[in-house]
Amino acid sequence: MKNPLTLPGIEISTEKEDLICYSFDASYAEESMPYAVAWPRNTDEVVRIIKYANENSLNVIPRGAGTGMAGASVPVGADCIILSFEKMRKILDIDTKNLTVVVEPGVINANLQKELQHLGFLYPPDPASMNICTIGGNVATNAGGPRAIKYGVTRDYVMAIEAVLPDCSIINTGGMTQKRAVGYDLKNLLVGSEGTLAISTKIRLKMLPLPEDVITLLMLFNNIESSGTAVSKIISSKIIPRTIEFLDRSSIAAVENYKPTGLPTDVEALLLIELDGYPLTIKKEAERIMDICRSLKGEAIVAEDDFARERLWEARRSVSPAIASMDKRKINEDIVVPRDRITSILRELKKLSEESGIQIISFGHAGDGNIHVNIMVDKDNNEEYFKGMELVKKIFEITVSLNGTISGEHGIGLTKKPYIGMEIKERELELMRDIKKLFDPKGIMNPGKIFNTHQSLHSNE
Repeated sequence: MKNPLTLPGIEISTEKEDLICYSFDASYAEESMPYAVAWPRNTDEVVRIIKYANENSLNVIPRGAGTGMAGASVPVGADCIILSFEKMRKILDIDTKNLTVVVEPGVINANLQKELQHLGFLYPPDPASMNICTIGGNVATNAGGPRAIKYGVTRDYVMAIEAVLPDCSIINTGGMTQKRAVGYDLKNLLVGSEGTLAISTKIRLKMLPLPEDVITLLMLFNNIESSGTAVSKIISSKIIPRTIEFLDRSSIAAVENYKPTGLPTDVEALLLIELDGYPLTIKKEAERIMDICRSLKGEAIVAEDDFARERLWEARRSVSPAIASMDKRKINEDIVVPRDRITSILRELKKLSEESGIQIISFGHAGDGNIHVNIMVDKDNNEEYFKGMELVKKIFEITVSLNGTISGEHGIGLTKKPYIGMEIKERELELMRDIKKLFDPKGIMNPGKIFNTHQSLHSNE
């Protein structure tokens, strides 16, 4: 095997300190040391790295910021080279006439948001990790966020992708037009593929004008099931807020212990609801939402200004790190059910927690039925950990029985791979494996993720 440091002009490291930093992601579910880490600065360097990997029996693992919750950027085996996009963070073009923006994959989501907002535009997908996560990673997992209820997820905003295939060729999929009906949609095939088919090097995104006004509401409930019912009633009343976020009592307590923001800790659940649009319209919609919640014995609070609004969102974005800071091991899953089944899944989660004696903390994007379920087990108790993993399977079974899905925005990666057959039947999985083989006949591109495929020529998979 050649030493990767022989690639002129490309920053590559095989130092142990660097390898350790890239041996895991935010899932903390798996950890494996790669052979090397590379930081390309442009498409040409990505091509050269993949060519080198082909010639030297290495697999390639693309990585954004490592914020993924399913282990999609974790190396599988020691013969992997991590391809990190930390050096490809340019916003290449903002086209205000056609409402598009072109970015490199390493651009931080929040940085793009701020740049566009300064110009009067909005890029809606807003994961809770937006201050850290990259657009390339968002595309790889089809990330969502609180605003998905109204505006959709990453796939709805990707217009074109330049990508490097495992054979080192460059493809351009999609284009600049809003409509396109020419051939198969390779662009959408790449979105959500978790780096198993190709590596995105330029991404064209759709942007929208900023809404005229925003109203933020905090709804407090003494009954967790009432909060789920409220979500269903709001949507069925033909109001589509831009966010309906849900926090249960335990997640509220975790936030207040971690970073106090003034959330009430004596309620069973809260909904953080935001509307945007024309001032008179959203004011009327806010009043209707408050009436719905009050009919379910909920208490309504309106954020008085931008400071109060941002404080509430600071609390919401703190939930995940707050739970991670607890003296417990977190098993984190993100399930989705139809909106009219939210009350049912919350009821089932409560029942499972009571029966098992294991704390389950729930929060998430209730507006589109996406609940983040956190099973909290003793760090030093392997028996309790295995009980927690049994709960994962039960939760997935219940979710699928409610016509839901086992992943809303985290992807499958490594952690959910054992359960994919619960939702996708064998014939459909065969088609997916065939697509993987067509794109990546040697199996070098992020092997071992999503499902088991043919054996990689460069690994012991």
